[in-house]
Amino acid sequence: MKKITLQIFDKQFIRSPKNFIIQSLVGTVVLAVILYFVETLTHAAIVAALGSSTFIVFAMPQSMAAQPRRLVGGHIVGVLCGSLCSLVLLGGPIGRMISGWEFTTLFVYALAVGLSILLMALTNTEHPPAAGTALGIAAHEWSYQVVLFILLSVVVLAVIRALLRSRLKDLV
Repeated sequence: MKKITLQIFDKQFIRSPKNFIIQSLVGTVVLAVILYFVETLTHAAIVAALGSSTFIVFAMPQSMAAQPRRLVGGHIVGVLCGSLCSLVLLGGPIGRMISGWEFTTLFVYALAVGLSILLMALTNTEHPPAAGTALGIAAHEWSYQVVLFILLSVVVLAVIRALLRSRLKDLV
C-alpha cells in the first residue's frame, strides 16, 4: 500500500527559505508603492491584474510571462482592447443603443478579454493578468489617468525585475 504524506510547505522552501521571504517582501513593497498612487480601489479588476503581475514577476521571474515584452506588451494589449470596447462599443451611439440590454453589455466586457487573448497570442505578448486589465478598462468609465497608471505600474515592475534579475529565483 502506497504511503500518503501531507506536505504543507514546498521542499525548496524548507531547504532554503531566504529567497521565498525576500522576494515576497520585495513584491509587497513594490506593489504597496504602486498602490499608494491609486486614489481609490474602485477598479478592482485592474488592481487584481497588477497584483497577479506582481506575483509572476516575484514568484516566477524566469517564466515567459515575466519577460518585459510580455509584461508590458500584454498590458498594452489589454489597455487597447479594453479601451476599444469601452470607447467604441459602450460609448457613443452604439453604447446608447445597447445600454438597456444587460447581456449585451456583459458580452462587450467578455469581448474585451477575448480580443486581448487573441492579440496577445498574435503579438507574442501573452501575459494572463493583462486580460484582467482589458476587463477592468471595459467595465469602468474610461480614464486616461487609469491607463497611465497601469502602463507606469507595469514599466516599474519590469524595471525592478531587470534590476534584480540576477538575484530573483523561481519560487514555483
